[in-house]
Amino acid sequence: MKVNSKFISIIFTTILLFSSIELFAQEALKPRKSPLDIVTLKYEDLYIKITYGRPHKRGRVIFGDLVPYGKIWRTGANEATEITLTKDVLINKKRLKAGTYTIFTVPDKKKWQIIFNSDHGLWGSYNYNPDKNVLVAEAPVSETNTVYEPFTIELQLQDDSANLIMIWEETKVALPIKFIK
Repeated sequence: MKVNSKFISIIFTTILLFSSIELFAQEALKPRKSPLDIVTLKYEDLYIKITYGRPHKRGRVIFGDLVPYGKIWRTGANEATEITLTKDVLINKKRLKAGTYTIFTVPDKKKWQIIFNSDHGLWGSYNYNPDKNVLVAEAPVSETNTVYEPFTIELQLQDDSANLIMIWEETKVALPIKFIK
């Protein structure tokens, strides 16, 4: 039985190709410098979920430098922050309908604009379109007694409302959310 060298070459190339694909498939993914985080809140039949990238201070000056005052910000890192609501809520006495929105912010020293935008799946604020703003609210800035290394979003339940809290460095912003019964 005579073995064809062309046939052996094809078999060898095929084995080599599949073994190299398997090697690449087993490479570990590097963790993000700004990991993804999810914050949730459940109140009766209302569910709120916020998904955001969590950057860290790492010795940098954040507000007024890394995140400039008066400029649109993705409110976190990597993908733009998104909020999902299963029921309508009131924010500064304005109705925000159930759905998913991107949260952009415009930080300033004394107050922030918090923007709920109907665009989804954005990377950063590069493609921010103000024509898709659904609701814009203002929230006052306060100082914390502690330096927060990671950017942090919290939802704090209070009776029939919640506060959407954003904290980073020594800056804290709280936006009240009123539940509609």
